[in-house]
Amino acid sequence: QVQLVESGGGLVQAGGSLTLSCVASGRTLSSYSMGWFRQAPGKEREFLARISGGGRTYYADSVKGRFTISRDNAKNTVYLQMNNLKPEDTAVYRCAATQTMGDCSYLYDYWGQGTQVTVSS
Repeated sequence: QVQLVESGGGLVQAGGSLTLSCVASGRTLSSYSMGWFRQAPGKEREFLARISGGGRTYYADSVKGRFTISRDNAKNTVYLQMNNLKPEDTAVYRCAATQTMGDCSYLYDYWGQGTQVTVSS
């Protein structure tokens, strides 16, 4: 079975930076697109960014210019570099894998357990 494990979350002050990692095990996901999502209490899950197996990226407007998604297929790992963090970025962040090019949650086959990011003001 495939397992995705996120790490790197924590508490950071507004304006700070944080890098999240998502390591996949069980199989190679180099042919999958990888996405990052977040969900804050009382809010719907929000798509943030995706990256194809070949490195093509796409970002939601809410994080464009601040967040960068990348991947290292040799390590079966995807990253989310988050800069200039804001209190509204506080949420549980999850990575996911899809064989499509879509943004909707139902298109993703595998999900990590999530890592908490809290941005203080």
